[in-house]
Amino acid sequence: MTEAPDPEVVELASKIFELARQGRTEPLVAYVDAGVPANLTNDRGDSLVMLAAYHGHAEAVRALLGRGAEADRINDRGQTPLAGAVFKGETEVVKALVEAGADPSAGTPSAVDTARMFGRLELLELFGAY
Repeated sequence: MTEAPDPEVVELASKIFELARQGRTEPLVAYVDAGVPANLTNDRGDSLVMLAAYHGHAEAVRALLGRGAEADRINDRGQTPLAGAVFKGETEVVKALVEAGADPSAGTPSAVDTARMFGRLELLELFGAY
């Protein structure tokens, strides 16, 4: 028998995910520094890094990675933060993830595959895949 999640915990988690989407780095990392897992994921497997990366917030991505978040955490659809950032054309986020060791060949489609699909030659060069 599975217990229903505590509504207050769900509300807090929703707030933290929204901080990542909005790139509100300071309050986001305050929660992580207070004990929220840096690799917290939502019901679709999207991590805080994924949400910040997909919405173009390089500073938040760097701050989360600096606090132990995984650069290559794959969501339930097989996507990585790096592929999401490539898809959205977020070059600064891509650079932050690559600097942190993100694997351009991880996930489906991978960041390399995504860059090829959208003709982002500068990113293929960054990945050493051009």
